Amino acid sequence: MRHTADRLARLLGLFLPGPLPVRIRAWDGSQAGPADAPLITLRSPDALRRLLWQPGELGLAEAYVTGDLDVDGDLAEALSRAGRSVRHRPAQRPGPAALASAAALAIRLGAAGPPPRRPDGRARLTGPLHSASRDRAAISHHYDLSNDFYALLLDASMAYSCAYWTRPDDPTYTLADAQRDKLELTCRKLGLRAGDRLLDVGCGWGSLTLHAAREHKARVTAVTLSRAQRDFVADRAAREGVADLVDVQLRHWRHIDGGGYDAAAAIEMGEHVGDAEYPAFTAKLHDALRPEGRLLIQQMSRGAHAPGGGAFIETYIAPDMHMRPVGRTVDLLEDAGLEVRSTESLREHYTATIDAWRDTLEQRWGDVEALVGETTGRVWRLYLAGASLAFAERRMGVDQILAVRPTREGTAAMPATPTSWYTPVSPS
Repeated sequence: MRHTADRLARLLGLFLPGPLPVRIRAWDGSQAGPADAPLITLRSPDALRRLLWQPGELGLAEAYVTGDLDVDGDLAEALSRAGRSVRHRPAQRPGPAALASAAALAIRLGAAGPPPRRPDGRARLTGPLHSASRDRAAISHHYDLSNDFYALLLDASMAYSCAYWTRPDDPTYTLADAQRDKLELTCRKLGLRAGDRLLDVGCGWGSLTLHAAREHKARVTAVTLSRAQRDFVADRAAREGVADLVDVQLRHWRHIDGGGYDAAAAIEMGEHVGDAEYPAFTAKLHDALRPEGRLLIQQMSRGAHAPGGGAFIETYIAPDMHMRPVGRTVDLLEDAGLEVRSTESLREHYTATIDAWRDTLEQRWGDVEALVGETTGRVWRLYLAGASLAFAERRMGVDQILAVRPTREGTAAMPATPTSWYTPVSPS
């Protein structure tokens, strides 16, 4: 009599030629597959039923976040090893006989039946894509999970974006140090001086807003769609004694008023704007700046044929995201009348940043479960593991793009070299 794991291996072999990319442990305790492959545990037939009703990435993800499927050891390493083993195999479409055999195997394994209940936490958005109300709901789904959750995950600055690791080999150098270095690099690229007006679009929990006000004495208008973030930034500005320099507003980027800003920044906010809306976004940023004013965009990128975050991320983490190759974003900025002066890839920096968040998630797992529950915790465990791999394996990138609004005569008032961006200077 075949053990359950042997039947599962046979079923998988109908769709995936060659040796199994993982070792399978079935709900009866039986195992099959290479001894040195990542070990995947299927805790009940529901794991298989989820894949039958929803084949592909989303079915696998939901099997994991519900606990029907689990992975021994480091999740990112297991995903990477399994992915490498199948990436270059030829696709196989099973014929009618193989499909009939698969159906019979699934029935014998107890996987036949109605679709399992989907886990909580799916984004449920309505209305036209990238309307103000839908954008507000999308932002709320991701960022309003709770300030307390993000405080568990992030460093004290509450920076939720790629850090800048200037001393990666120094064991005393922390995520907080790398985030501070990112914020300082951003302010230097923008050339901030005391009294300058900075527009921070999609300000998050105010890491850049507060750093620019506190360290550079800039006057900052911060914009967010999240009420929880707006209240957090306003409260923190008061506690840090810079409330007179910070005006935090709850509004959509389309409704930003006024102009004449010396500098503007959008740190990992452009991914939420949308493809069709991005030209209007870049025009809004251009018009907000005074001539010779600078803009810094920090933004994730993907290939032209994979603009979203993938089925799992778009369903559970960040719905309605759109990313493009970095060169296309440069084109759109220049189409708006801005002159791009520098691009800097931070791809490897993001792997290090996400891995620091992953470490914190595991160290504080008990607190995470108590605050948001096991299912949401497992959503984030899977999300961060997958995101770390996407940057490490160059399926995603992230860049700082510095642009300027030139005068009609073509002057930009940019430094002759970028030396001052990377050499510590005292704010003036």
